[in-house]
Amino acid sequence: QVQLVESGGGLVQPGGSLRLSCVASGFSLSSYALNWYRQTPGKERELVAAIASFGDNTIYADSVRGRFTISRDNAKNTAYLQMNNLKPEDAAVYYCAVARITRGQGTQVAVSS
Repeated sequence: QVQLVESGGGLVQPGGSLRLSCVASGFSLSSYALNWYRQTPGKERELVAAIASFGDNTIYADSVRGRFTISRDNAKNTAYLQMNNLKPEDAAVYYCAVARITRGQGTQVAVSS
């Protein structure tokens, strides 16, 4: 079964950090680019970060550049999103996706004091 499963979300204070994980099963993540998105009610989905299938090519939304880092461990068939200096406006459901393959169910991130 082709699947992506996210974990690592939670409640954090402003300025805090979280690391989200995205574990792939049923296919080799190393063959595909991977995207992290976030969505909040009433807003359009936002592409937060993306990483190419090979090499270290990455892109970030302006709103997270310098604070978030996307990475992958192909040996573990897993991708990560390290989120530092979190702000209240980063609160959202974060999910990972591989274009034309599948997307995960998402993990909730809340940022509040």
